[in-house]
Amino acid sequence: MPELPEVETVRSGLAAHVLGRPVTGVQVLRERAVRRQEGGAAELAALLTGRTFTAAVRRGKFCWLTMAGPDGEPEDHALLVHLGMSGQMLVRDEVPDGAPHPHLRVHLSLAGGPDLWFVDQRTFGYVTVADLVPTPDGGPGGDAGGAPVAGLLPDAVAHIGRDLLDPVLAEPAARAALNRRVRRGRRGIKTVLLDQTVTSGIGNIYADEALWRAGVHYARPADRMRPGMVASVLEAAEEVMREALVAGGTSFDALYVNVNGASGYFDRSLAVYGQAGRPCPRCGTAIVREAFANRSSFFCPRCQRAPR
Repeated sequence: MPELPEVETVRSGLAAHVLGRPVTGVQVLRERAVRRQEGGAAELAALLTGRTFTAAVRRGKFCWLTMAGPDGEPEDHALLVHLGMSGQMLVRDEVPDGAPHPHLRVHLSLAGGPDLWFVDQRTFGYVTVADLVPTPDGGPGGDAGGAPVAGLLPDAVAHIGRDLLDPVLAEPAARAALNRRVRRGRRGIKTVLLDQTVTSGIGNIYADEALWRAGVHYARPADRMRPGMVASVLEAAEEVMREALVAGGTSFDALYVNVNGASGYFDRSLAVYGQAGRPCPRCGTAIVREAFANRSSFFCPRCQRAPR
């Protein structure tokens, strides 16, 4: 599933290509892609047609496009996108060779340039027009690439915690509060990192990479970790995601691409994720893979000692 760097790469592409351009038409080719829209395809089309996208915003793994109505006034809802396992938001000038993409689910026609496609092979992702609600903490709704964002976010995202690239979490008091929240309860540290209500955007790949950088085993109980150790893990997670963002994210196959269809290349820099049997870049010990919550955890048994 795309994680924060991949979704941020998509968000920045949307910001560059679709803002300021009215929606002239909406075509839904598979109803499952709009299953979160109560009124289905007809309602999605009614809520989007004639609207103009004004900002591309992200929190964690969620991305949304705010809108202005035909009168130019801000709308109280936004187009929310969740990529799921294989979703893609592609900017396309025309249908290649006159044949539609085999996994095209929603086609938005935009005035004055290329259209916007939602493509999803596995159909776990979705698009929906969601109501905007105030943020629980009164701060900005999410990251819009440095542009000012009102304290609103889609209602479906209201329970999602701020991510480590959010400027709000750069404030010492906010980061200290997050540190305390991570250490609350007896769950393993990786389980906490994957809990999107604590801090969002971290998935399996970047959790494993962050824990390796911090030298912490994935099963270490979070409530037994000192504040300094938790701070090291959070700093490592932020660091690895910023590096992945520069590389355009991590692509293992053609399912994750940016809005122009290009793959990220951070997979070349992964230290432990997917590296079972290969030497640890730090100490040379063979990387180990263990089953973890219907996923896998990759770690160095020497650098990341299992808790006793």
